[in-house]
Amino acid sequence: MKKDIHPKFSATTKATCACGTVFEVGSTMPEIKVEICSQCHPFYTGKENLLDTAGRVDKFKKRTAASAAKKAK
Repeated sequence: MKKDIHPKFSATTKATCACGTVFEVGSTMPEIKVEICSQCHPFYTGKENLLDTAGRVDKFKKRTAASAAKKAK
């Protein structure tokens, strides 16, 4: 096996989020910048927007019922 081909691992790398939160993580990089973290992600903060899938299903059923009625005539 070749020696000294792996990068050095640091257990105290600082990961900085765009919201300003700083975490310490293990990485081979000296510093990490991320766009989103668990402190600002909508899923984890409870500010998640749910899509109205029931409305879409109702609209689809209405269209298929209308086309079936046309075929029955």
